[in-house]
Amino acid sequence: MSKNVDKDVAFVRALAKLLQEHELTEIEVERENPENIKLKVRLSRAATAAATPVQVPAPAPAAAPEPAAPADEPDLSNALTSPMVGTAFLSSEPGTAPFVKVGDTVSEGQTVLIIEAMKTMNQIPSPRAGTVRQILVANAEPVEFGHPLMIID
Repeated sequence: MSKNVDKDVAFVRALAKLLQEHELTEIEVERENPENIKLKVRLSRAATAAATPVQVPAPAPAAAPEPAAPADEPDLSNALTSPMVGTAFLSSEPGTAPFVKVGDTVSEGQTVLIIEAMKTMNQIPSPRAGTVRQILVANAEPVEFGHPLMIID
């Protein structure tokens, strides 16, 4: 391995140790080496997370910023967000039908999913009557406070 790669690996290991020692959920760091190579590292303790070091050349100091590309992300203005940290479950028991599916009409207060936190199953109600447009979490997916769960119009 090259000298820079060895330094990057050591840097990522040090960040992982910090994440564990301080019981952090996530850490993201950006730095630039003397060769103007930018290193961006994001570590997360989520079940599907991984450390992904990415090396990209740093932009020239006099370069004009490029306009951001339009994102294909959903409109989250009507998103139901997680009121707690835990694990989202779309049905009451494994193998049973989900509480709701995309296209279902829901009433205000109707249970749309469950979030398990500290061995307690918390029913999450719909904040309004409407139609489920998109479900943004998978069954048994860990969620953080404020994480978008589904869009109800």
